[in-house]
Amino acid sequence: MNNLVLLGAQASTDICQNIMPLLSVVKKGVFPLVQIGIPILLIILGTIDLGKAVISSDDKEVKAAQTRLIKRLIYAAIIFFIVTIVSLVLGIVATSSDSDVSGHTDDWRSCWNAVK
Repeated sequence: MNNLVLLGAQASTDICQNIMPLLSVVKKGVFPLVQIGIPILLIILGTIDLGKAVISSDDKEVKAAQTRLIKRLIYAAIIFFIVTIVSLVLGIVATSSDSDVSGHTDDWRSCWNAVK
C-alpha cells in the first residue's frame, strides 16, 4: 500500500513539472491581464464615451453615456474579483471532494502554489 502512495505522490509531482510552463503562463500572464487589464480598459472606454457625450452637449446622449459608464464600472468590479471568486470556489470544492487513491485532495493547489 505504501508503494501506491509513493507512486501517487511521484505521479502528481511529474504532472506538476509537466504542466508548470502552462500554469506559469496562466498565473503570471492571463490572470493579471483579465484581473487588471480588462477593468482598466472598460473604465477608459466608459470615460471616453462620457467625454464625447459631454462635448456634444446633448443631454439625452450624456444620460445614456452615464448609464453605460456605470454599467462598465460594475462589470469592471465583477471582472476584477472573478479570479478571487474562482480560486475560493475551487478551494472549497477541493477540500470537500473525496481524495484519490493516493490520499491527495489538494494536488492542483500544490502545483498552483509551486509556480514562481
